[in-house]
Amino acid sequence: MAKRHLTRRQGWRIEKIQEERAARAAKRESRVNAELQGGDLGEEQNGLVIAHFGVQLEVEALDGELAGQIFRCHRRANLPALVTGDRIVWRPDSQGGGVIVAQLPRHSELCRPDSRGQLKAVAANVDLIVIVFAPLPEPHGNLIDRYLVAAEHAGIKPLLLLNKADLLDAQNEAALNRLLDVYRQLDYPILEVSAREGGGLEALQERLDGRISVFVGQSGVGKSSLVNSLLPEVDTRVGPLSELTGKGTHTTTTARLFHFPRGGDLIDSPGIREFGLVHVSRDDVEAGFIEFADLLGRCRFRDCKHDREPGCALLGALAEGRIQEQRMHSYRQILASLPEPDY
Repeated sequence: MAKRHLTRRQGWRIEKIQEERAARAAKRESRVNAELQGGDLGEEQNGLVIAHFGVQLEVEALDGELAGQIFRCHRRANLPALVTGDRIVWRPDSQGGGVIVAQLPRHSELCRPDSRGQLKAVAANVDLIVIVFAPLPEPHGNLIDRYLVAAEHAGIKPLLLLNKADLLDAQNEAALNRLLDVYRQLDYPILEVSAREGGGLEALQERLDGRISVFVGQSGVGKSSLVNSLLPEVDTRVGPLSELTGKGTHTTTTARLFHFPRGGDLIDSPGIREFGLVHVSRDDVEAGFIEFADLLGRCRFRDCKHDREPGCALLGALAEGRIQEQRMHSYRQILASLPEPDY
């Protein structure tokens, strides 16, 4: 097909449209740059990042007359990436938004790899990581253990939460109890709740009050339903289990922070099917298995792989029942999944 030639008028119109678009973009960029450089901005004040949308962040004002109000803010280019839960210093602008001018130190951060394998924080200043699982989809100890390793590595206390307890029946109860007994023996805190029927929610609320918590777990375990039950005024979309695969559908699109009436905050994070641990070392994994603590360094060989070596302290403890078979298997699976170290 022959290439179509534009008339002079058509070329002029296209050129004019492009010039107008470039002018509008330059005007927007100029306004944002002026704001980021401090032009026409109010006094500095403390704020809390409660959500992240592309280049903009939702900030809750914490000081003075603006306290409790929400503002869409840009961040200055010299600042690192910010996430939900970050404490920041910001300045309001004349357009009803604001500019973030400083990030305050984090006392903890929860990280995971993105789709390209790059490590990124997903929540900051978290005190409690609530590992949510349910009878359906069927829970697996390896996934729970990955969350526990991540929590230990981040210095965040974990809480194991069995949701949808109303779905326990003769077919799944025995297997679930065996799974939970492993963690009971390790003194991990465990709660059973039913977001649908309300059972156990008061005990859960008491654990959350006064803390900054984040719910994690594979899709379909009812994280959004729990948010709706704990914060009924919040309209969080809930996705059903896929009838074809039995796996849940992702419903939350960005991490968002909610306040509890009695104090404390909840960060509702996107569904995570598998919590990657590409950012941890073998030593970090071993530290995440708390029952190993008194055994590490007691093997006959310094470079013991805890596989089949004679004189291995971990294998000895496994044979004596001081380490559960499920946990040892999970430990080996996690190690096998780690990327090869760069030397």
